[in-house]
Amino acid sequence: MGSRRKGRILAFQAIFSWEFTRTNLQELCLFPWLDPEKREAYGEDTLTFAKYLLLGTIENLETVDSAIKNHLENWDFQRLSKVDLAIIRMSVYSLLFQKDIPANVTIDEAIDISKEYSAEDSYKFVNGVLDGINRDLVKK
Repeated sequence: MGSRRKGRILAFQAIFSWEFTRTNLQELCLFPWLDPEKREAYGEDTLTFAKYLLLGTIENLETVDSAIKNHLENWDFQRLSKVDLAIIRMSVYSLLFQKDIPANVTIDEAIDISKEYSAEDSYKFVNGVLDGINRDLVKK
């Protein structure tokens, strides 16, 4: 597994945790659930990328959530699975603000993370929301 994938997984886990705890972001950026050996195994590049995704997502949460809400068809934002929401939020941040990362990479990574961490068919929902947001961005 590449360092960026590992970073996305860490960021997704932190965003998921933040949704429930509203932990101070600086503390959350320490990824306190990682033991020292695992932290070292991730490497500085992975941890830095994860922090960047985490902080960017939370700092731009209003914009990110607005984009998500605009692309939910027949679904209430409050009813979204918290796992799916964390994956989608992180990915929408990337689509909106990380122009150096191709949209298809962001969407494919979100789908793969969803397949690993969410319900069986959630990846289809995640793909649909992200694809809709990306189509709108391409139109601009």
